[in-house]
Amino acid sequence: MSAKYYSYRLDHDYGFAPNPFGAYCTLANCMPRLRINNNLQLGDWIFGIGSKVLKNEFHLIYAMQVNEKITFEEYWGDKRFQYKKPSNNGSLKKIHGDNIYYLKSGKSEWGQLQSLHSNADGSINQAHLKKDLSGKYILVSTNFFYFGENHFEIPDEFKGICGNNPRGYAGPSIDKIVGGDFLNWLDQNYRLGIHGDPINWSDYRQTKLFI
Repeated sequence: MSAKYYSYRLDHDYGFAPNPFGAYCTLANCMPRLRINNNLQLGDWIFGIGSKVLKNEFHLIYAMQVNEKITFEEYWGDKRFQYKKPSNNGSLKKIHGDNIYYLKSGKSEWGQLQSLHSNADGSINQAHLKKDLSGKYILVSTNFFYFGENHFEIPDEFKGICGNNPRGYAGPSIDKIVGGDFLNWLDQNYRLGIHGDPINWSDYRQTKLFI
């Protein structure tokens, strides 16, 4: 069965969703509609597209092939992903770790680490918890391109991957020929892996002048 293609528009990019660091690009939070989609199978591709909010419409922020679909409980306990648990005293990569949900003792209630999706004081943000966990799966990729702040405009002949849904989500209706041709073009022009820092990390680089 040939790969299917999905895309959606990002209105922020902190290296949290997706989290492209280390050997794995993971989508563990946000986009529950995509992560719970039973039509999304291993081998399918997801394209993260820019938006009006980020002032980069029709630009590619990232592309990932879905190599694994695992549960939150599996993600939390898997030794491969321990480095993706956030640390608020660490680097920006550590601060934006996405491995944040765990079952409390008795396995009847979910906990949430202090993270980009918790409240400012570190307490559980119930709205984020409910939305994130409704996605059911974490999507894992070892075959990905992440451009972040070095996003680029998608060539006109491939803009069909962006879809025309005003809410920014395009499912497997993306033309397979267009999607496949775009991936071939991407592979010919860029290496796999990380090509830039997350777009919104510029928020942390802003300096204030005090008189």
